[in-house]
Amino acid sequence: MATIDGLPPLREVIRAHDLVAKKQLGQNFLLDLNLTAKIARQAGDLSGCDVLEVGPGPGGLTRGLLAEGARRVLAVEKDARCLPALAEIQVAYPGKLDVINGDALEVDVLAHLTPPIRVVANLPYNVGTELLIRWLTPANWPPFWESLTLMFQKEVAERIVAKPRGDHYGRLALLAQWRCEAKIVLHLPPEAFTPAPKVHSAVVHLTRLPGPRFPADEKILSRITAMAFNQRRKMLRSSLKGLGPDIEARLEAAGIAPTARAEEIPLEGFCALAREMAK
Repeated sequence: MATIDGLPPLREVIRAHDLVAKKQLGQNFLLDLNLTAKIARQAGDLSGCDVLEVGPGPGGLTRGLLAEGARRVLAVEKDARCLPALAEIQVAYPGKLDVINGDALEVDVLAHLTPPIRVVANLPYNVGTELLIRWLTPANWPPFWESLTLMFQKEVAERIVAKPRGDHYGRLALLAQWRCEAKIVLHLPPEAFTPAPKVHSAVVHLTRLPGPRFPADEKILSRITAMAFNQRRKMLRSSLKGLGPDIEARLEAAGIAPTARAEEIPLEGFCALAREMAK
């Protein structure tokens, strides 16, 4: 099937609007509309939800979200060259698509969205991780979103779902899994994109939990994990010595061997240490 709606195939859209992907914007366009609809379906039933999409480009995933029945889509696009292509989608789906030409790191998206809200995006490579960390560490929990369905480089996706003692286990896994269910739901080869990146990609689905799995102060937990994984090959008594002269006693009180390394400690252990440091 060449299209999922009455609009032209994406290759024609890109050709008509001269949309050459820009490396400096982290752009890699998905051209297979069946695939973009499949990604949209990973977010679940969208009929009663507003959807935030970051970096829609020529609108392949946007069309997938709308074709799958999203109540409304807010697309934040930094590249003004993409606006005419997105405007054509607005005409095809009247009242269903709002487009903001701006930087997703700066736009106040909540001023344009009505709960329940889900985030679905093929994130630009250069801002994807920063956006994810912002969404995972809001001032208050639960956050504005119910779920995140996001495409990353495969290595980043594996870092989000990683378990202790694995090569990919680190701060990103802890922040994601502390208050979310996280799983990889789709793998994509480089040839699915234009231009084809040098790496494989994967879609991660994160569903927020009502509260954290284990009690801990977010700021303390974030600081501990940042220090621990900044020097992940060192023993924790060395990498965390900046937390205080009694760090060995604190580690032992939290049930952690001072000679352990960061990649050996499960989420529960880091939360116990955060509670100990809060005393």
